[in-house]
Amino acid sequence: MRAPFGERLADAVAARGPLCVGIDPHVPLLERWGLPDDADGLRLFTEAVVDALAGSVAVLKPQLAFYERHGSRGVAVLEDAVARARAAGALVLLDAKRGDIGSTMDAYADYLRPEHPLAVDAMTVSPYLGPASLQPAVDTARSCGGGLFVLARTSNPDAGTLQHAVVRGGAGERSVAQVVVDTVRGWNTPGWVVGDPLPDVAAVRDLASRLGPTTGSFGVVVGATLAELDIDLDGLGGPILAPGLGAQGGSASDLRRLFGAGRAVVPTVSRDVLAAGPDPVALRAAAERWTEALAA
Repeated sequence: MRAPFGERLADAVAARGPLCVGIDPHVPLLERWGLPDDADGLRLFTEAVVDALAGSVAVLKPQLAFYERHGSRGVAVLEDAVARARAAGALVLLDAKRGDIGSTMDAYADYLRPEHPLAVDAMTVSPYLGPASLQPAVDTARSCGGGLFVLARTSNPDAGTLQHAVVRGGAGERSVAQVVVDTVRGWNTPGWVVGDPLPDVAAVRDLASRLGPTTGSFGVVVGATLAELDIDLDGLGGPILAPGLGAQGGSASDLRRLFGAGRAVVPTVSRDVLAAGPDPVALRAAAERWTEALAA
């Protein structure tokens, strides 16, 4: 049994800083590196990134779609890379954004099982078939020491079409994004079980004051390029994955503006680091610049 993902993430961040580097081998980036858009180019790209960064950054986040598009050979590249990255000390967050019901969600969650050929530390999931649809993944994460990051408030231009929609119920009117956050807060609250009323922020704060600071294994995805934070993250109890730094326009100052201090934020950079390759020294230097900026 592995230690819970939240504990392992806190240890990795303490040792290496909070930076998460996305591994996104899209066609223009392969071309920039002078590599072919095939499984061999994918392998050379991925090996270079893992070799350069897995020994120093806290989290690597491969995007599953860029490997699946190359078929079984692409998935084999990812399988090897995940094992090598974890052996070098990096946590691996699989950017899969899976969301389904019943046995299908249970099968997706198998990525979190240590015996899986593509065993990862955590994965991103989508909640839009309803909070209960993710329960199989929550159960697997708990039993295997894995983690989940749930899409909550993303910063793509039309995200508010769904994420700002209003849900009416016993807790009053809340946005869909807020319902997602509140649900994840429940998963991180000791003693809370599915079917119970979602714990309110005051109750969670009181519990935290008695148990001491912890990092839960269930987090949310909140874009680092939002104009403003329009959800309440107080008492979440878990980490916030904040994509959008660098090429997408986000900065370390945006993290301070949106999230303040005292929250477990995992900032994600992809193109701004990957564009420095294929030279491993340049890749490490680009990641180190972001690590230093985040520390400052």
